[in-house]
Amino acid sequence: MSANDRPTYGLIASGGRGRYLSTNFNKLGAQCVAVCDIYEPNIQQALQINPGAKSYFHHEELLAQKGIDFVVCAGPDHWHCQHLLDGLKAGKDVYTEKPLSKSLKESALMVAAVKKSDKIVQVGMQRRSAPMIMKAKQLVDDGMLGRITMVKAQWHWNVAKPLNNSPLTGKVDWDRFLGNAPKRAIEPMRLRYWRLFRDYAGGNMTDQGTHLMDVVQWFTNAPPPKSALAMGYVAKNEGAEHPEVFSTIFDHGKFMTTWTLNYCNDFEDSWSILFMGDQATMRLNDAGFVVWKEQWKDNKAPIVQEQAPVPIETHIQNFLDCIVSRKQPNCPVEVAQRAVAGPHLGNIAMSEGRLAKLADDLVTVS
Repeated sequence: MSANDRPTYGLIASGGRGRYLSTNFNKLGAQCVAVCDIYEPNIQQALQINPGAKSYFHHEELLAQKGIDFVVCAGPDHWHCQHLLDGLKAGKDVYTEKPLSKSLKESALMVAAVKKSDKIVQVGMQRRSAPMIMKAKQLVDDGMLGRITMVKAQWHWNVAKPLNNSPLTGKVDWDRFLGNAPKRAIEPMRLRYWRLFRDYAGGNMTDQGTHLMDVVQWFTNAPPPKSALAMGYVAKNEGAEHPEVFSTIFDHGKFMTTWTLNYCNDFEDSWSILFMGDQATMRLNDAGFVVWKEQWKDNKAPIVQEQAPVPIETHIQNFLDCIVSRKQPNCPVEVAQRAVAGPHLGNIAMSEGRLAKLADDLVTVS
């Protein structure tokens, strides 16, 4: 593509997140020429954003359309692997939503497939392209916090409620939605809240945990945790399988991380990560970052503070730049594999009620 070309893309899965991504890709100069979803109302809403685009129920048909430079994949977790593999096979660059995979084995398969290709793949973990996060990372690299011994990651939203299982409006390809998951009769709540069911996703453990554990490992230059313990329960999301209240402990060897989520309370709204060092403490959240010097009781006023958001635009722009330059993007699949490894381990620990240990190859647990 020349600098004046407008890159074209196909949107695979045009639900709420897919349409959000499409709006921002369009804002940054890309053009959506095809949309795909298994639920017709999602397709129709996507066509309102992208008039003139062709529509499909099956992503294979979208990938066969000529004139598509790359694809944006925003389907349920259990489709992430297949959408990526098929996109690569069709010769497309890929922007795929996080978490990278539904399992440790899928992660390894996806990384191997990308390595064998010459395609650019960006995983949607936008903190990797946020200037504020990058600046905070530099402060940690410069040694401002000293030795980090514990990290506390959390996410609070008061959004939990019983799942809506009323009939769907509009045509749905239910078998296509199930994909490689076990066959079952249609249950509308499984489509509306797929993230909360084990057949289709890793719950909020992997969904939000991927974002936060990536920052933890990035800032500490650490590999995925060696082991995990976890507990949680369904408090108000009646009908769900994955909990919306949980707590996880990760052992990184030289430090520990606690990862907690509560969707029944809004205290300190949204996400935050507290890095606790022996020289200073840093808190990251949607507002920016703050650093307090030790001893805290004598230094309660911040020594560094910066307010800035975490934009999606810089992450998308990085991908668009890389499909022209052919340089690796800010969040390649290897980064995403490491980020989701701990949360996958947390789900194993919680579901099996035991300490789960991660093998060196990120594939098996003992």
